[in-house]
Amino acid sequence: MLETFTLPYVQEGLIEILLLSVPAGLIGTWIVLRGLAFYSHAIGTASFPGLVLADGLGFPAALGAFGMAGVFTAVSALLARSRRAAADSVTALALVACLAAGVILASDVFGSGANVDTLLFGSLLAIGSMDLILAGSAAVLAIIATRLFSAHWLAKGFDEDSATGLKSNSAWFDFALLAVVALTVTATLSAVGALLVAALMVIPAATVRMFTRRITTLQAGTVLLVAAQGTIGLWLSVETNAPPGATIAVVSGVVFALALVLRSSKRSRKLGLAAAAIGASLVVAGCGGGGDSDSGTDKVRAVATTTQVADIVRAVGGEDVEVTQILQPNTDPHDYEPRPSDVAAFADAEIVFKSGGHLDEWSEQLVDDSGSSAIVVDLSTNLPVQLGGGAHDHEGEKAHSEEAGHEGEKAHSEEAGHEGEKAHSEEAGDAHEGEETDPHWWHDPVNVSAAAGEVETALIKTDPAGEASFTANTNTFRTEVEALNRAIAKCFDSIPDGQRKLVTDHDALGYFANRYDIEVVGAVIPALTTEAQPSAGDLAELERTIKAENVKAVFPESSYSQKLADAVARDTGATTEYSLYGDTLGPEDSTAATWIGMMQENANSMALGFTGGEQDCNFN
Repeated sequence: MLETFTLPYVQEGLIEILLLSVPAGLIGTWIVLRGLAFYSHAIGTASFPGLVLADGLGFPAALGAFGMAGVFTAVSALLARSRRAAADSVTALALVACLAAGVILASDVFGSGANVDTLLFGSLLAIGSMDLILAGSAAVLAIIATRLFSAHWLAKGFDEDSATGLKSNSAWFDFALLAVVALTVTATLSAVGALLVAALMVIPAATVRMFTRRITTLQAGTVLLVAAQGTIGLWLSVETNAPPGATIAVVSGVVFALALVLRSSKRSRKLGLAAAAIGASLVVAGCGGGGDSDSGTDKVRAVATTTQVADIVRAVGGEDVEVTQILQPNTDPHDYEPRPSDVAAFADAEIVFKSGGHLDEWSEQLVDDSGSSAIVVDLSTNLPVQLGGGAHDHEGEKAHSEEAGHEGEKAHSEEAGHEGEKAHSEEAGDAHEGEETDPHWWHDPVNVSAAAGEVETALIKTDPAGEASFTANTNTFRTEVEALNRAIAKCFDSIPDGQRKLVTDHDALGYFANRYDIEVVGAVIPALTTEAQPSAGDLAELERTIKAENVKAVFPESSYSQKLADAVARDTGATTEYSLYGDTLGPEDSTAATWIGMMQENANSMALGFTGGEQDCNFN
C-alpha cells in the first residue's frame, strides 16, 4: 500500500492535500455554520473569466482565478447590503454575471476555452510549485483569520446581542469571511476543481458536525478528516486508475453516508460498522493488487500524447518500440484529464512524443511531476508547412498547396523530415507571428512525412541498435504517405472548384483544406478549440454565408457533439450526413483507426458532401 506514496507525483499530490486540509477544515467549519455552501461552490465556478484572462494574456492561472474570486466576493458583498435581496439570490446574480463574462471572453475575445477542464475537475496528478504555494498561503491565512475573527463570526451568526457588544456587526467581518473562503476555494481548484469543491470544503465539516457542537473540536476534527479522506482518495485513485478529484469526492460522500447511518440508531450503527469493515477489507485486498510495471522486454518505452502521434510512432518504431498512447480515439483532447496510469507511463518512459500546441501542452507538466527523465520530442517544431491563427487566412499557402498530389510532389515529399526542412519551417512560422498557431498539422501528408523523419531520428538516438529497422519502417511509411497524398489530390482535382467548400464544427481542418485547395467557408465554432462557444451573431453570419455560397454539407466531427451542426444544417438545407475526424483517430475496429485510414475517411466524406453524395474518392 505504501509503495504508491513513493511515486513523485503522488507525493506532490499528498503534500497539496495535507496543506489544503488546514484551510478546508478551519474555514470549511464556518462555511457549514454560516450557510455558505452555495457561495463556496459558486466562487469556484465564477473564477472562469479569470482563467480565460490568464490563459489569453499569459499570466499564472492561479492569479487569474483568485483575482476573479476577489471581484466576485466584492460584488457579492456590495449586493448583499441591499435588504431586499436574499444572500443566495445575490450569489446567483453575481455568478451569472461572471459566467457570462467568461463565455464572452473565451468565445469572442480569445477564441478558446482557456483550460476550463482544469477549472471544472482539477488534477492532483499535475500539481506545480505555484499550487503548493497557494495552498500553503491559504493555510496560513486561515490560521490567522480564525485566530482574529472567530469570535466575531460566531457572534454575528448566532448571537446578535453578543455581536453588538463585540462590535461584530460591522460588514468588514463578513467581508473578511467571504474573502478567506474565496482564497481557500481558489486554492482547491487545482486539486478537485470547481464541480467537486464541496468534497473538501463542505462535506467533511458537515460530517464532523454530526458528532460535536464545540467549535474547536469541530475544526480539529474536520482538518483531520479532510487529510484522511484526501490521502485515502489519492491512494485509491492510483490503485483504480480513476481521476483523483472524483475519487476523493466519492470517499467523502461514503464517509458522510456512513456517519449519517451511525447517528441514526443502534441497529443502523451496527450496519454502518459492518459496511465499514467490508470497506476496510476491500482496501486491504487492494494492497496486494500491485505488480511490477516493468514490461520485461528490451523494447524502447515511448509515450505518445495524441492518437495521430501514436500511430506515426508505431509505424516508425514497429516491433522495437512499446508505445503507450495517452489520448484515446473519439474523445475530445481539449477535455483531457490525466489518470494515474498516464502519469505512471510518463514516469516509465524513455522518450515522449508530443503533438505540440494547446492540444497536449499538459504533457510537460506531467513529465516533470512524474519524475521522468524521458526525452521530450515536440513534433510540431520542425514542420515544412505551418499555418497561423485558424483555417481562414491561408491564401499565401495556395501556391505551395498546388504542388501536392501531382507528379512533382514525390520529390517535394522526399525532402520532408530532413535537415533542409528547418529553414522552410522557420520561414513559415514567421509568416503568422503573433497569431495562435493551428496545432492540427497532421492533416497535411507533407507534415506527417516530416514528422516520421523526426520520430526516426529520435528513436535512433534512443536505441542506436535499431537504426536499420527504424529507417526501413520510415521509408515504407513515407512511401504510403506519398501514395495517399497523390490519390487524395487526384480525387479533389476531379471536383469543380466551386463545389469544394468546407464547413466544419471547429477550425481543425485548415491544413487539409490548404493542401488540397479546398475553400474553408466557416466553422460552427470559429476557434481552434472545441471549448469555445459560438455567438448567435456568428451562427447567423455562417448560415447566411452557407446559403449564399450554396454549400451542400456541414461536416460534424466524430469527437464532438453535432447538435449545433445539425441546427445550422436544418436552417440552411445542408446535410450533416458525412462526419470527419478532426482531433482524433477512430476506434480500433474502425477504418479510421490509423492515420492513413483517417485521411481516407475524411477525403471520402468531403468528396461525398461536396458533390451531394454523387462521388467519393474510391481508394480501393
